[in-house]
Amino acid sequence: MPAELSVTHHRESVLQRHPVASYFVLTFAVSWTGALLVTAPHLLRGETIPKMSGLLMFPVMLVGPSLVGILMTWFTGERKGLRNLFARMRRVRVPARWYAVLLIPPTLVLAVLFVLKTFWSPFFAPNNFWTGVSFGCVAGFFEEIGWTGYAFPKLSANRSGFAAAIFLGVFWGIWHLPVVDYLGAATPHGAYWFRFFLAFTAAMTAMRVLISWLSARTNSVALAQLMHAVSTGSLVVFSPPRVSAAQETTWYAVYAAALWLVVAVLAAATRGSFSSPPSFPRVRWRE
Repeated sequence: MPAELSVTHHRESVLQRHPVASYFVLTFAVSWTGALLVTAPHLLRGETIPKMSGLLMFPVMLVGPSLVGILMTWFTGERKGLRNLFARMRRVRVPARWYAVLLIPPTLVLAVLFVLKTFWSPFFAPNNFWTGVSFGCVAGFFEEIGWTGYAFPKLSANRSGFAAAIFLGVFWGIWHLPVVDYLGAATPHGAYWFRFFLAFTAAMTAMRVLISWLSARTNSVALAQLMHAVSTGSLVVFSPPRVSAAQETTWYAVYAAALWLVVAVLAAATRGSFSSPPSFPRVRWRE
């Protein structure tokens, strides 16, 4: 076998034998390399990364999960795999009740901020930065091509949907590491950055369970993209602008706890199965 064909065959066999590991390695490599290239001029001069450069890392990092998701779908499923992916991205005709799930992120964000504002500090008053909706739309559309379109089906093939979603959620949180200091309003987070990262990752892992459950029940990548867009958009739009790093870490931690409570209720209602519809006990009223 010629050397070129041998290398090509080896590359394809590695991608096909280890599709999930290959996806994560390539996604992180593309995204983090892109983020590094954006900040390299400042790092080489020993400068602090300005906020604008930090924000510019976001769109560059989106290339990772989207492009790698499409390429890995091609390598492992060829044209049939791509047709299936694009069909799920166009699947929007689902019962209206599934669209109601999209109300969970903004409802919880506003509820958490309202409670903290009422019982702790007026600094937790939610913002109304409506331009932030665009951030959510861009992130949701591109990221879910890879996370939901490719990675989750592969992960859930050999494990439960909840386990696969939690695994994916942890890696999703870690993927944000280069930009974690530019998330929220209290940037940079200084001594609180690691605690903020843990709170953010806990929230994202719970949200990933909800996104994955929604997409699994509807077989729709489009619904996952919308859920992601609403989740990110809610955080950007309503994130209180005057909080300190400590306060921002706190409200993200409370938000994460609220999301995990929703996940716990969902797990109990579905008996831990993504394939089972929620079944809540009926309340019988005595006359």
